[in-house]
Amino acid sequence: MSLAVLSSRALFGLQAWPVQVEVHVGGGLPSFSLTGLPGAGVRESRDRVRSAVLSSGFDFPAGRITANLAPADLPKDSGRFDLPIALGVLLASGQIVDGAGEAPDVRHVVLAGELSLTGTVVAARSALAIGLAVSQDDPDAVLIMAPQAASVAALVPGLRVLAAPSLHAVAEHFQGRAPLAAAQPAGWASAQPTEIPCMADVRGQSTARSALELAAAGGHSLLFCGPPGVGKSMLAQRLPGLLPDLSPRHALEVAAVHGLARPLEHLPRVPPFRSPHHGASMPALVGGGAHPRPGEITLAHRGVLFLDELPEFERRALEALREPLETGHVTIARAAGSCQFPARFQLVAAMNPCPCGYLGHARQSCRCTPERILQYRSRLSGPLLDRIDLHVTLVAEPRWFESPVGESTAVVRSRVLRARAVQQDRQGCLNAQLDAAGLEVHAGADDKSRALLAGGVDRWGWSARATQRILRVSRTLADLGDARSILPEHVAAAMRFRPDAAGRSTGP
Repeated sequence: MSLAVLSSRALFGLQAWPVQVEVHVGGGLPSFSLTGLPGAGVRESRDRVRSAVLSSGFDFPAGRITANLAPADLPKDSGRFDLPIALGVLLASGQIVDGAGEAPDVRHVVLAGELSLTGTVVAARSALAIGLAVSQDDPDAVLIMAPQAASVAALVPGLRVLAAPSLHAVAEHFQGRAPLAAAQPAGWASAQPTEIPCMADVRGQSTARSALELAAAGGHSLLFCGPPGVGKSMLAQRLPGLLPDLSPRHALEVAAVHGLARPLEHLPRVPPFRSPHHGASMPALVGGGAHPRPGEITLAHRGVLFLDELPEFERRALEALREPLETGHVTIARAAGSCQFPARFQLVAAMNPCPCGYLGHARQSCRCTPERILQYRSRLSGPLLDRIDLHVTLVAEPRWFESPVGESTAVVRSRVLRARAVQQDRQGCLNAQLDAAGLEVHAGADDKSRALLAGGVDRWGWSARATQRILRVSRTLADLGDARSILPEHVAAAMRFRPDAAGRSTGP
């Protein structure tokens, strides 16, 4: 036949839209044209496909070849269309037939893979996103990809994935000579305990250590404020070690997100830890681009986002964090459409108390004027600070080396896992994710605790959002203490981690 129609996928964010690859071989002067809004990477496939077909031992048709990627109004990018275009050329020119001399049935076949000049199928990024979309749209579909990408896509439950090492192997498969092997699902990425910093390395700073454990137990956001060298970054880097390993479902989510940036070989085991530089732009932090790509907040999905030197970040970038902190996702709108990326991350931030960093230091003198200090702190808006659950002030400890060695990560992690298990059994989510209705049902504060909280609201002017966050932190403190309900001491401890309406600490 002179026309072949195959299926592939085009990505827009995490969405993998179906694309029909139509290849027609006709008479006329030799030419090879691509239509259907192809990007630069797709247009270059003409040369790759020609070389791959010849290197695989087939003839490249001498007529007029037209490859159309439908729908025409959907932008196409990357080299994942090389394999379906090359196979379409061979089918349309009659070089691939089954044992009965007929064209093979490819109605439920989806192909995605870049071709090298030798005909080898190269792994395309976003294998997991494509696999998830194919499985959802067509339960009978067969997905053919490069072996590395196929092993990742095979993680999708119920999806049949075949590993294609080369264009020649794909042709042999459809001719019935040598069927492609089913892809084996990728395993878990190894995570050695020595790779994760230990809490025992932190000497002193007992309040900050307790706050870190509290944040890990309830999934709370956390802000460290203190002079240089007191251990803000050191503490933040140890938070991932306190968190549980990713569940299979969460690992698939994380792998699908990271697969947009690079090919994956294994499922991640530990929660991601992202620490962008404070010079990162807003698109780098929240995502963007003509073809939307995930930003740091999405790459930190189901993990930790650490923002060091928080006031030094661009204000627009910080303000863009407000919605994801509440909703757990970010929406990128473009003229061609909008896409939604997951962003259920745990925020940990660090900042100095003033521009020079030594305000309130026992040994170093601060020379910042009140105006400079006010200007520095005003870089962080009230709505953003209101969304951070725990505000911790660290002070320099001159003789920190004389402090006893603290508990190790393994010891603290055991308490965190126990508290998280209690929350999952009780309400099906972490305390930080409880909505207003969930707080009414599961907070369980007695009259004395509510009266104490009401007095704090009257004294320090907390907003309704801040009050709810105090309740969530109190619930986590109760879970860590194996208490059935919130007691006044839990509310008092949670209130110490909250600044007043003017940004001043309410703790001792």
